[in-house]
Amino acid sequence: MTWGKNGKNFAAEHIGPRIIIRHRHSHLEESLKMNLRQFFGIAVTVFFALSANASFAQQIKPGQAAVMQNPDLNGKAFSINDYAGKTVLVSFFTSGCNVCSRDLKLMREFYVNNKNKKFVLLAVSLDTSRDDFSEYVQLIELSVPKDQHFPIIWRAAPGHNDNFGAITHKPTHFVIDAKGKLQIKREGTFLAEDWDKLWETISE
Repeated sequence: MTWGKNGKNFAAEHIGPRIIIRHRHSHLEESLKMNLRQFFGIAVTVFFALSANASFAQQIKPGQAAVMQNPDLNGKAFSINDYAGKTVLVSFFTSGCNVCSRDLKLMREFYVNNKNKKFVLLAVSLDTSRDDFSEYVQLIELSVPKDQHFPIIWRAAPGHNDNFGAITHKPTHFVIDAKGKLQIKREGTFLAEDWDKLWETISE
């Protein structure tokens, strides 16, 4: 054992502080590693979000023709051109959005009452997870009568293409007339004036 001038334990006096410093240094390293992991996680999330927005940079404008192709759950090719001659209400939504669910419920009722008038309701899921999308579709199939079903597609599906642009509000709705041209874009809940315009478009 090493003793100092006053009989104090030299090791306890000098080695002890070194242990404390090393402990603090180790704790600092762990904090830095954690912060770096969080930073890279956020960076990756932002990168994919920007990439998604970039892939839908083209924004349809009033009077322009709508473009949308997508393979459905069964791998069958889908195109909005399949509904040529019909008014199409396109609703972008996410499965966990309460406003989306409320709007889609009202739109489904409208669809049931007007599908014989050359009207189609098309729902486009913005869910990032295929599992979330699939669970939502299964829930609809189990809880909604078959004669009230409407097409639901997943925007993140490989091979999907459209010109509806980056969707920043959930829900966002578009009304495409029988000629395939955009008539209405509504960010947020569908308003009374939108329902009036939709009815006029169907009646033309």
